[in-house]
Amino acid sequence: MLRGGERAYAAGVSIASPIVPDRDIRLDNRFASELPELGVAWKAQEPVEARLLAVDEDVAAEVGLDPAWLRTGDGVRLLLGVDVPAGATPVAQAYSGHQFGRYSPRLGDGRALLLGELTGADGRLLDLHLKGSGRTPFARGGDGLAAVGPMLREYVVSRAMAALGIPTTRALAVVATGRAVRRETLLPGAVLARVAASHLRVGSFQYARSIDDTELLRRLADHAIARHHPTAAGEAEPYAALLRGVVEAQASLIAKWMLVGFVHGVMNTDNMTISGETIDYGPCAFLDVYDPATVYSSIDEGGRYAFGNQPVVAQWNLARLAEAMLPLLHEDEQQAVTVAQDLLDGFRVAFAAAWSAGLRAKLGRAGDEQADPLGDELLTLLQTGRVDLTSGFRALAHAARGDTAPARRLFSGADGFEAWLTRWLALAPDADAMDRVNPLYIPRNHLVEEALAAATGGDLGPLHELVAAVSAPYEPRPGRERYAAPAPEDFGTYRTFCGT
Repeated sequence: MLRGGERAYAAGVSIASPIVPDRDIRLDNRFASELPELGVAWKAQEPVEARLLAVDEDVAAEVGLDPAWLRTGDGVRLLLGVDVPAGATPVAQAYSGHQFGRYSPRLGDGRALLLGELTGADGRLLDLHLKGSGRTPFARGGDGLAAVGPMLREYVVSRAMAALGIPTTRALAVVATGRAVRRETLLPGAVLARVAASHLRVGSFQYARSIDDTELLRRLADHAIARHHPTAAGEAEPYAALLRGVVEAQASLIAKWMLVGFVHGVMNTDNMTISGETIDYGPCAFLDVYDPATVYSSIDEGGRYAFGNQPVVAQWNLARLAEAMLPLLHEDEQQAVTVAQDLLDGFRVAFAAAWSAGLRAKLGRAGDEQADPLGDELLTLLQTGRVDLTSGFRALAHAARGDTAPARRLFSGADGFEAWLTRWLALAPDADAMDRVNPLYIPRNHLVEEALAAATGGDLGPLHELVAAVSAPYEPRPGRERYAAPAPEDFGTYRTFCGT
């Protein structure tokens, strides 16, 4: 049974389906017209045989698209980018980036296209963007394609993140292309259509600075202020206010990641948004057992983007944004550096506040500073006991209601848990409040792999079930017990791949 607005189709829809009017769809070209230096006009690759695999009806409604129309031939062609409304200007965006600490001055969308901007139900502009739509001038030897598995991973995980209340780009649809994609083996190809507040990144500012175009840098900052941080426009120093806004948004975002055990896996500067949304679900995963050193990405050999490193890396990335923005912060470079450093120092304060508030809430003691030492001790117990993070907090809610057996069972390998439990229960934690912030269902790694393997083979059933579970992550539902269970002991070492 499918829940919410999600629909997925094993049979799909051929692009030769009968024509249905486009319902006056309009794609603005705000980015392309205001920042032409940051994009190359381009066209998506024609599919061999298109087949709609999944469409999120909730996302479609948010951007004013009729899900029924999206399932027609014309709708699928829009989702592939091969037919766009008159006036649209699809572009491959240009940006720089530090990838695993190494600077690349010219990255850009090697396999992606910004089709344009839709107007959301709240009046905001929202990007309609494709991934896997074919080679662009930024492809750097890549094939420009994407496989079904990684695109459905983004569909599942971005939907889960939204349900968890974590700012994220949203997957609108996944369309199989009928084209084989060569990775370790030949895989079926697909295109992801996603919606985002924008695709402005730290790397966008790095690119403008790298070509020494201060006027472009200023227009880019003005564009970012208008779309994401409009209150900065009224500040005495609007560009400093913009940087402060990005710092605060990212501090909040990373804290929310950490509180649910999310590991991004590839926190390059081109994967950090100015909006504060999570972007690019390549080698991402959720913690099974709590360990700050956890690395899931197959290409992160040095552990740069380990779970526990994410706040430090985020601040490092923001420092690269501040460097790029120096000409906007003050005419005198040294004074600009001072302004930037003061703003960057705010990251630690904002992150610590968001993390502490979140951990207190997870412990059922929102707003209670007495819970802080207990929170720190619990993290140590989770690590030494190799406890599943998600299951651990849900078991504690049972303990708060008087049933301590599940928690004692999970923490049996953690010395000192009994003493900790006694002290925590003495604070009278609010079990109902805990269940509102501690998810029961997340995209558990073994279930994600199971669903993606089945979908790659043509069976979308496990994907349907997983999406239905993670779309309502807090409420227990009969028949979903396996989606709340930790990974089986034989699941082994888990590695994820970026899909390129």
